[in-house]
Amino acid sequence: MARQTGMRRTLLLGLSLMLTVAGCAPANTDPAPGHRVDPLPEAFDERATAVAEAWRPGPEWTGGYLPLQEPTVLIGDADFTPAAKTAFLAGWYRQQVDLPTTRPSEGTIRFPDGKLNVPLISAVEAYAQLSQGDPPPCPVGPKEPATPPPAAPGAGGPDEAVSSRPQGDCVALTVTGVELGTAPVRTSRGEAQVPAWLFTVEEIGAVVARVAVAPNAVGAAPEPVAPSAPAPRGLVGAQDIEAVDGAQLTFRLGVGSCDTGITPLVQEHDHVVVVGGTVIQPTGVCDDALRLEPVEVTLAAPLGARPVLEVLNGTPLRLITG
Repeated sequence: MARQTGMRRTLLLGLSLMLTVAGCAPANTDPAPGHRVDPLPEAFDERATAVAEAWRPGPEWTGGYLPLQEPTVLIGDADFTPAAKTAFLAGWYRQQVDLPTTRPSEGTIRFPDGKLNVPLISAVEAYAQLSQGDPPPCPVGPKEPATPPPAAPGAGGPDEAVSSRPQGDCVALTVTGVELGTAPVRTSRGEAQVPAWLFTVEEIGAVVARVAVAPNAVGAAPEPVAPSAPAPRGLVGAQDIEAVDGAQLTFRLGVGSCDTGITPLVQEHDHVVVVGGTVIQPTGVCDDALRLEPVEVTLAAPLGARPVLEVLNGTPLRLITG
């Protein structure tokens, strides 16, 4: 299948960047000590073509509701403190408002290409999915630097106020309001407006939406078909999508803690976009820790409803929240 011009530009840019990191080593010469350079952009190109040609989703992909992101969506600009961010990612909430227990009548999902009526869950059920338990026990007193000796009785001062202040890692987010509305969700049919319970959260100044679609109305992604050939050393896969803004696509590569020369690669087709990357791997001793590295590419056309497939195994990537 013919590829778009934008894909070719990206591949050439990736090759240029990799050669720059490797010291612009010409062909048939030894790379810098401790590293090796492979013709990885060409290997990516072949593998991405195989992934794209193997993509055969069923009718549910274009006719049902198949979300490609987590069911918790932030609406508005959240004013996160480090403590609030920790609580949001961990799912630590406390409610200060009564939650409706009755399931609403059918809701409507509005896609760019049509609409779909679906059964909904109650606010109580949505909150139960949203809240993942309580934060750990909260220590008191500052952790760093060490608490100085107490002041003389009656002396007052900042130390007395700080000593009773809880640390940030044990804060729960406070739900002060809830209503049924909609939230933008990336799906197999493009970005849709999906019925959601909108929880007002005091600490972040934004709304936390939890999709209200009943589980039996949510489709499952098709099983990926990975190329039969093993991936070459230095070709790395993508883990998830961080952001989609028209033709700008930000995703995270899974790389080693000692890898260098991290270069994103993309191949565009009319029906899919395939992403991955290349790295220069060390030949010396290094740990096996996985590092998620955000990278950005510019597509030749806005992503639209095209799925983003991972080059190593053909998995459709999901958009992460927060």
